[in-house]
Amino acid sequence: MNKVRGILIGRMQPVHNGHMQVIDSILEEVDEIIIGIGSAQLSHSIKNPFTAGERIVMINQALAERGIDPSRYYIIPMQDINFNALWVSHVNMLTPPFTKVYSGNNLVKQLFLEEGYEVKQPPLYDRLQLSGTEVRRRMIENENWQELVPNATVNLIKEINGVERIKNLSLKEINEI
Repeated sequence: MNKVRGILIGRMQPVHNGHMQVIDSILEEVDEIIIGIGSAQLSHSIKNPFTAGERIVMINQALAERGIDPSRYYIIPMQDINFNALWVSHVNMLTPPFTKVYSGNNLVKQLFLEEGYEVKQPPLYDRLQLSGTEVRRRMIENENWQELVPNATVNLIKEINGVERIKNLSLKEINEI
């Protein structure tokens, strides 16, 4: 029997509890999930502070914390190519075959729909609180960001001094204005 494989692509800057809830819900519908780490080439900016490798560790360890069988997921870094007409082909080149696409991004949905994929909007959990933007804002403002992310994300961010990185980047970028 063919496995049903779905794909979720996100920047995961950083991995937060909303990502984990979306992955849980997708795994109820598919046998395997491909987790695309989007904008893999970007790091060390306010919007994209973490490297693809750091984000892979966050997601891998967060899935392990949840007891999700590693045979049910693939984590693949995906660089932006800034060439929308070719982007779906680019993704296909990087991934195992899949039939379902899960995305809240209108451009991503449109590009995959045009290529004939089944596209689903994943449920958004508490989107005002559970967003990378809010997690990063709380880090800069010394607010409780830890409650919004899995323990794996907290541990990796501590390991790499990620809060200090984001604060330094925010100062640098404000000074450049």
